[in-house]
Amino acid sequence: MSTYILRRVSQSIIVVIGVTLLSFISLHLAGDPTYLYVSERASNEEIAAARVALGFDRPLPEQYLNFVGGMLRGDLGTSLRSRQPAANMVLERLPATLELTIFALVLAISLAIPIGILSATRRGTPLDSGIMLFAMFGQSIPSFWLGIMLILFVGLTLRWLPISGYVPILQPMLNGDFATAIDNLPNALRHLILPGVTIATFSLSRNARLVRSAMLEVLNQDYVRTARAKGLSGRVVVFRHAFRNALIPVVTILGLEFGFLLSGVVVTETVFSWPGVGRLVFNAITQRDIPVVQASVVIFSLVFVTLNLMVDLLYARLDPRIRIG
Repeated sequence: MSTYILRRVSQSIIVVIGVTLLSFISLHLAGDPTYLYVSERASNEEIAAARVALGFDRPLPEQYLNFVGGMLRGDLGTSLRSRQPAANMVLERLPATLELTIFALVLAISLAIPIGILSATRRGTPLDSGIMLFAMFGQSIPSFWLGIMLILFVGLTLRWLPISGYVPILQPMLNGDFATAIDNLPNALRHLILPGVTIATFSLSRNARLVRSAMLEVLNQDYVRTARAKGLSGRVVVFRHAFRNALIPVVTILGLEFGFLLSGVVVTETVFSWPGVGRLVFNAITQRDIPVVQASVVIFSLVFVTLNLMVDLLYARLDPRIRIG
């Protein structure tokens, strides 16, 4: 098991290095980045002085090593607009994005598993066909359109839920103020539902189909037929014998699913005016604030790689063949 862990950690480090390299190269592919840091009316002398001060006159390998060194110190550059450290700006918004992403992930998985099991155990029935139709429909809806429709119908017409605003939960918990987090929970959930459903719909639909396929494959195995031949009830066969093995492919994609949901928050946070990293990235792109975009990519990648490592270790725990191999 220790060998497997070391191998997966080494692979994760390589992925992080690749992300930092791509992030660094993308900044220079757009041309001389010095022009992003100076005003449009800057003279040639001012541009040359800024290029030297920022280190852009040095060879690219040296610039990359300086960038990695700054990243290790927590320095991912300075925002061109606010003149604040880009890493601090991203980290300040990260709790709001994590709350929305975790809520959407829990919503998607908690609904996809029972829906997928129900569809698999009712294979070929109208219920199964209806669930699969819903799943294909859910995977086809653009998230921005769904978000707008939820705002118009649920928020503005029925006035059941707020269409914007944010009540923090994770940030008070990180500050050790658990009482405030608990007090904020009911109101925070009301603000999370509409954007959370918008993000979770695609994931819910895809995972429901995945669970159904995994369950159908397991239910046809010999050991399941043996369990039924012993006279065990259908519930025991499905949940005790089939579900655990069917859960393995679902666990495998959890890390990827979290990364997918993180990538979807840019549009959703903009639609719902959610004060997270996604909205920060959208504003930074429109303002050409490249250091903020670069810092967001690096931090998102670190979160994504860490979660994938945790999922791989959990996968090895569920399936001993992985760590033995």
